[in-house]
Amino acid sequence: MAMETILGIKGSDFVMLACDTMQAKSVIFMKDDQSKIHRLSDFSMLAAIGDGGDTLQFTDYIAKHLQLYKITHGYHLSPRAAAHFTRKNLADYIRTNTRYQVSMLMAGYDEVEGPDLHYIDSLGAAQSIEHAGHGLGSLFCGSIFQRYWRQNLKQTEAYNILKMCVTEVQKRLVINLRNFDVFVVDKNGLRQLQSINPASYDAEALIISLSSALDT
Repeated sequence: MAMETILGIKGSDFVMLACDTMQAKSVIFMKDDQSKIHRLSDFSMLAAIGDGGDTLQFTDYIAKHLQLYKITHGYHLSPRAAAHFTRKNLADYIRTNTRYQVSMLMAGYDEVEGPDLHYIDSLGAAQSIEHAGHGLGSLFCGSIFQRYWRQNLKQTEAYNILKMCVTEVQKRLVINLRNFDVFVVDKNGLRQLQSINPASYDAEALIISLSSALDT
């Protein structure tokens, strides 16, 4: 399982992704400003972790082909169609000598289908899901998602849930993932939110206030 962490959560009319920004090789820390979320279009994005070269090459391959589809047909693929295109290509490469070691979360918004979050693993299996994660940090986030996710989730609530997840990852994981980039996509398009790091919030106050708000 990868040392990196990517997280995703779907709300009533949006999808939000978070990723750590650490780049490491084996036990060597390289840099702390490497975002793992890639823009595919104005209304879709892809978070990917795995082998460094594989993630860059495969996400670039997917982004260029989706852009080619837009140029050829005059419109973008829906998030669901883009997820199935990505899954099929990853599954096809598994059966060749150029297998990609990549795990992904694809998020997007469509005027007809609404928000969509797809979980895609390194074996080419895909599933539309309400919340998900990849990497070691995601092991500590499943119970938080299960506890606080609800159908009509608002953006501020989803952002606070991601903050709770990052707090737990930074407290319990031996790897120091100190900064997380956060992106959201909705009917207004794709945009970046404030990064989550120890300097951006009071973790203990956040947990108390969010728990009280959701229990009432």
